[in-house]
Amino acid sequence: MHRDEAVALVSTVRTAAVIVLAAVSGMRSSELMELTASCRRPPEEPTPGLTRYRLISKVIKGQELGGVDNEWVVIEPAYRAVELIEQLHPNPRQGVSLLGRFAFDVRYRWFRNWVNSPTGQRLGLAPIPASPVTLRQLRRTFSLEMAYRPGGVLATKIHLKHIAVATTEGYSSRPGGAQAELLAEVNKHETDRNLDLLLTEFRNYQQGILPAGPGSRELTAFFTSIDGKFDPATIAAPRTQRNATRRTQLADQARQDPAPRAGKLLLVHRPLPGPLSQARRHTHIRPTADRDV
Repeated sequence: MHRDEAVALVSTVRTAAVIVLAAVSGMRSSELMELTASCRRPPEEPTPGLTRYRLISKVIKGQELGGVDNEWVVIEPAYRAVELIEQLHPNPRQGVSLLGRFAFDVRYRWFRNWVNSPTGQRLGLAPIPASPVTLRQLRRTFSLEMAYRPGGVLATKIHLKHIAVATTEGYSSRPGGAQAELLAEVNKHETDRNLDLLLTEFRNYQQGILPAGPGSRELTAFFTSIDGKFDPATIAAPRTQRNATRRTQLADQARQDPAPRAGKLLLVHRPLPGPLSQARRHTHIRPTADRDV
């Protein structure tokens, strides 16, 4: 291998380690740049079979100049990624910066081109799509996945250092802010996921596979109470209510009895207004700027 090829390969491996570290630790770019050759703490085993891996860096955002020392509890792949970066460093003395300042978008583009090249394909690597990836996206994806867990929103706030920099992050006290949008998105994904899990367990129940674990008896009793009530042969054909008074009565009944059951779908028929003139038809339309989410 030529020297230039070896240097390029080392840079590619370093980029791969940075991607793994950012994806599974949730650290900001400023926190990654503050990692040093002595940032890994010895693994601890607080209980048999449970190993704790810690990294030391600095929280820069929302802090005074120079930042504040802090630690991150990470999983083993993140810990091993930092270890690999140390091994690839030309002078890994204690206190020396491991990554320094770097442009992730450029590094990622080079890494993607290498993976999609004949060299990467010869190694059996899956091609990477051409869509851009940023450290901010990796951190956001990490926070969403972590927030799925029971108590995950609080755990995410602590792990991502939102507690330490609450005044600048505005996680829950800034209505309509980025963190409020994140929380709303987490709740929506969590609700959809719970519904999918409930439907999957109900299908398993119908096939004779009963749930197990805490709450299994209550869940089985609930499935038993609703099983057979959704027989298509017993459900009457849907009707359209065009009477406003009757629609109001049905809506009141639905609010008083929110339990889901067959035949509670309410179809509201609202006749379209008559044709409007061209001038009146567009008077209420105002252009809105595109919003990048």
